Amino acid sequence: MTKRAGIFPTFFLSGFECSTFHWKDQGRRDLVAETGHLRYAREDYAQLRHLGIAVAREGIPWPMVDRGDGYDFSGIDPLIEAMNAAQVLPIWDLCHYGYPDRLHPFSEEFAPAFARYCRAAAEYVTARVPGPHYFTPINEITFFAFAGGEWGWVAPFLNTRDDRYRLRYALCKAAIAGAKAIREAVPDARLIHIDPLVQVVAPRDRPDLEELAYHETYVDTFLAWDMLCGKAHPELGGSPEILDIVGANNYSFGQMEYRGQGPHQALPPDDDRIKSLCDLMHVLWQRYKRPMIIAETSGMGTGRAAWLKDVMEESLAAVTQGIDLHGICLFPAVDMPDWHTGQWLHNGICDVIPEGDALRRVPDPAYVEELRRWQRELNRVTELDDNPLSDPVELQDVVDAAHRLRKQPDQNWH
Repeated sequence: MTKRAGIFPTFFLSGFECSTFHWKDQGRRDLVAETGHLRYAREDYAQLRHLGIAVAREGIPWPMVDRGDGYDFSGIDPLIEAMNAAQVLPIWDLCHYGYPDRLHPFSEEFAPAFARYCRAAAEYVTARVPGPHYFTPINEITFFAFAGGEWGWVAPFLNTRDDRYRLRYALCKAAIAGAKAIREAVPDARLIHIDPLVQVVAPRDRPDLEELAYHETYVDTFLAWDMLCGKAHPELGGSPEILDIVGANNYSFGQMEYRGQGPHQALPPDDDRIKSLCDLMHVLWQRYKRPMIIAETSGMGTGRAAWLKDVMEESLAAVTQGIDLHGICLFPAVDMPDWHTGQWLHNGICDVIPEGDALRRVPDPAYVEELRRWQRELNRVTELDDNPLSDPVELQDVVDAAHRLRKQPDQNWH
């Protein structure tokens, strides 16, 4: 008998880069193709099974499946076959920065079209993948609004702060409509709404920017989640039931110094203005009191193992404070290219090694060993058994480990 049932069958999750944006100077991109994930789906999912990970974020490419008068989901069948063979459940990302060419987020048709697509996608995948069923309607609404509304990186290629606010509003409107459509089709579906967890500070010599930096940290970071749960702009129809599970993405570049134009400047790891991840999670928890996951996190290169160690220690410190944490997502499972340069980032559980036409997967030994160490520490499986989906994770083991290890918040990121 499970003492404290988790939402997922394993505490450690993973995922695959699945962006389908129109990039500023390259047209439509498909990161599933660029990483070779569709081509190597069986190998990728078998690797997760070997690592004891039974849940992975996976994308349905809305621009590619949309046919105007219907949908063709057959392109994701190889992914479904691979995850079923490995007994890994998906968290379906239904809009990972990409939408069909025929639509514009500011049009009246956008939200209804997205809702129809969400319903059709939910019906398609739930008929082919065992439950429980997890969905993220629109990935990283806040970051999407920056990238497409203020920085001009991705469609709709806008470049003012007002455009960013308008785009976020439109995306939240669509996400709420999509969430309701998913629940109409699959009443017990779990909804995970994911955005970066960040802190922005003013430059040391610019106290005049402190108010703007504070607004970025304590207002802007949360506004999309506020709309989804109905705290802000209730005319959109948000509710606590829609903000079902809060997914917080955590990367080192998420703590930044304010810049008036373009992306803010990431703080160096020894900056004394850095806040601990535990402290940031506490702010999020106090605001919503909803189940949480770290929805994306990874270090870079040789820093991956050390980054996981820091994230785990901070997360366990948060658990001792009563935060209802249900999982840590090591993202991505397979390396991805930098959107701007195309160079491999070396941030995945597996590196990608190009060899002729092949994209060979090579696990990072130190990263994998650090994962294994924490699986053992938390009394979690290190490889999936014959029936990994039979029971939810025992969260009491995680709570007990947190109290036994007595980890404290620490802003030192060295």
